[in-house]
Amino acid sequence: MKFRLATVAWSVIYLLLLLTLLTPFRIITVFFLIVPGAVLFSSLPFKGFLVHVIPVLLIIALLDVYSLLPAIYFLIPSILMGRVYKKGGSAFQALVTGTGIILAELLFVLFIATYSFGFDLSQFLRDQAEMSASIVQQILSANPMFANMSWTAEDTQKLGTMLIGKVPYVMIVSSFILAVITHALARPALSSLDVPVRKMKPAREWMLPRTLIWYYLLAIVIGWIADSSDSSWIQTVSISMLPLIHACFIIQTIGFVYFWTHSRKKSPVIALLLSLVVLVFQPLRIIGIIDLAFPLREAITRSKK
Repeated sequence: MKFRLATVAWSVIYLLLLLTLLTPFRIITVFFLIVPGAVLFSSLPFKGFLVHVIPVLLIIALLDVYSLLPAIYFLIPSILMGRVYKKGGSAFQALVTGTGIILAELLFVLFIATYSFGFDLSQFLRDQAEMSASIVQQILSANPMFANMSWTAEDTQKLGTMLIGKVPYVMIVSSFILAVITHALARPALSSLDVPVRKMKPAREWMLPRTLIWYYLLAIVIGWIADSSDSSWIQTVSISMLPLIHACFIIQTIGFVYFWTHSRKKSPVIALLLSLVVLVFQPLRIIGIIDLAFPLREAITRSKK
């Protein structure tokens, strides 16, 4: 009975979080919307999950049918992350799944907005840059202290280019943050419901699938296509895929660093310092690529013997 009341409580929490989409608090609560669905899917059989979730969605649809779209949007990563937990998958697998699905949804929404509603993200950001430039020009002209300073059209163009270049990083980082928050809150919640959730593996055991190499090659091909295409959506996909895959290679490199220091019985502080070096000098991700493509760790283990 206690278990049933707990899942009902999570349904109520889910409803309250969805209701905040109608208020200014949605800026904060949007980061927690994946959690209830993940907890419910992990702790209930599929029919029980539907019994808990469908009434919540019906209430939201009756109050504001447009809020149903973001509810479904966040329910998809909830189900897929919950599926990882239910199957006993690793914490790292849950994070990768959540991040990848959220990022894919962002790209899908951008695709729909581009080809169904004529939305041009690049032009939108350039317009925002021009608006910001106009405000800066007014401030400079109104204040005598900045009389020797000026804002040129070239500065505006650079600002627009910078904003466009930041889009993939914002999408990746926001997706990752949502996945991390979900895992951080779902794990203790599921533990209280007697649903075992595996801890994150030690850094020295981090090993991404070798198929990432093929995704890397695919991203390069898409980049070639994007260079000769006028489609803003394809260009966004191109500039989003490579940073994401590069981030994966950096994670792989850090895992290798911890593996190497552990095999050589060096201090964890050295591993931490080397990891910071990898984060700063990102071209060092080539080590992660080599570690994935070749049995580098096995070679180190053999050489140690």
